[in-house]
Amino acid sequence: MASHLRARTAGLAGGDALPPLAVGTMLLLCAAWGFNMVAVKLAIAGIPPVLQAGLRSVVSMVLLLGWCRWQGIGFGDWRRDGTLAPGILVGLLFGLEFLVLYIGIGLTTASRAVVFLYGAPFFVALGAHYLLPDDRLTPAKASGLAVAFGGLILAFAEGLRQPAGEGALLGDALCLLGGALWAATTVLVKASRLRGAPPVLTLQYQLVVSAPLLLLASPLLGEAMAVSLTPVVTLAFLYQAVGIAFISYTAWFWLVSRHSASRLAAFSVLTPIFGVLAGAALLGDRLGGLFALAVLLVAAGLWLVNRPGR
Repeated sequence: MASHLRARTAGLAGGDALPPLAVGTMLLLCAAWGFNMVAVKLAIAGIPPVLQAGLRSVVSMVLLLGWCRWQGIGFGDWRRDGTLAPGILVGLLFGLEFLVLYIGIGLTTASRAVVFLYGAPFFVALGAHYLLPDDRLTPAKASGLAVAFGGLILAFAEGLRQPAGEGALLGDALCLLGGALWAATTVLVKASRLRGAPPVLTLQYQLVVSAPLLLLASPLLGEAMAVSLTPVVTLAFLYQAVGIAFISYTAWFWLVSRHSASRLAAFSVLTPIFGVLAGAALLGDRLGGLFALAVLLVAAGLWLVNRPGR
């Protein structure tokens, strides 16, 4: 029985297509992450960006501890199960990801930021190909990622042609670095002892390590340690802390521990699409005429990535 379960888990983590539950969960996560860009922009009006990221980690860490205690969920024998070292490294990567991302968003436009951030699926696919024997980059997966990324570029082509302002090139590079750090976190979870650890432990490593890192970085970067809360700022921040950093990341690492990293990451190219829709609905952003074609390309790319093998 145990060997059967190990074989089944290996299949899910490797070449098999994602089951309907994983697909549906990823679609919900992508929609939530897409709106997160809008929430960050709204919250910056009252909370400096890096301070905002640090406070988000603190709130989410407290919520996760309380929820685990209420549910009687333990973090396992983290002192002896080999997860401590990779857990600290994952936490550092997580903190650095949001440090460079939040700074980058302030330097470039939102459309450019989201394009470069969601280069992450391609870094994941490359990293998984070389580091995860059961998650190789097949020609079908490679072509699917290329088609989906083509749709993503098409969706934001108009935004990329807009004047970007001073410091935009640095902002673009920082957002691209944020995507690479996100990908490194995903691959590290799959390639280390964290793969078999409880998802809540992986998330807690990230929150515990990133919170002091970000809170210390905020004044060192010259941010004013002042918060001006309005209803909109408060709701936007709570959405990030509770909905994203607590609920959605727990679900994400649960999926990563059970399914192909590159197949899951391929869905993240939908997040900017949802982000554009959220921006249009909530901030009045105009959608370009190429958007429908972009959605079709993304859908076709995801089908290529996730179609069952022979």
